[in-house]
Amino acid sequence: MTSRFLISALFAGACAGVIAALLQYVFVQPVLLHAELYEGGELVHFGAEPVSAHPELPGFDAVRDGLSIVFTMLIYTGYALMMVAAMGLAEERGAQINARTGIVWGVAGFVAFHLAPGFTLAPEVPGVAAADVGARQIWWFATVGTAAVAMWLVAFGQNWMAWGIAAILLAAPHVIGAPEPDTFTGPVPTEIAALYAARALGVGLAAWVLLGMFAGYFWQREGVHEAAAAKA
Repeated sequence: MTSRFLISALFAGACAGVIAALLQYVFVQPVLLHAELYEGGELVHFGAEPVSAHPELPGFDAVRDGLSIVFTMLIYTGYALMMVAAMGLAEERGAQINARTGIVWGVAGFVAFHLAPGFTLAPEVPGVAAADVGARQIWWFATVGTAAVAMWLVAFGQNWMAWGIAAILLAAPHVIGAPEPDTFTGPVPTEIAALYAARALGVGLAAWVLLGMFAGYFWQREGVHEAAAAKA
């Protein structure tokens, strides 16, 4: 069981992490680098000179982008460890785990780790006003935790009470509210901030769906191999 768990998580996390890193490189990183030009003062919003919406940005950097790929793989491997552990518990309760059902797991993971916190605390580009990072981290972890529990109750709850608790858990962090800055100021145009948030969430959805699919596939495959070895 231990080898099944580790192999499934490591392969799923590595595969999803590589694809997520490539998607971020193509869709998210250009917007992030564009925002950094405003943060550093190289571009000025509403300046005297007109500014192109598509400035020339640095090309591929082997160190920066290579490390980004490695760290993204590590992050998604961590996500995969949590997901595969939950899949194992669900399988013991009679749930069927495979690549197809793994997609649903991926969507649930996206809701818990991206959509739920992003609903009130959207992904932010450099140079925008933000509240204290410690307060935001506490709120983020609390929101992710309550959303993850809510997703489990939605999937495996047996009655309306469980589903009602799930709804309360999903809503509670947003009713309380995320930490906000005293004033909304910053050099980055709102159009860039909005594009970054949209692309970050879009890439997150794609990556989590792939993570769930890979996790379900490898979990089922390793289970078949374990069953065959037990019979041999």
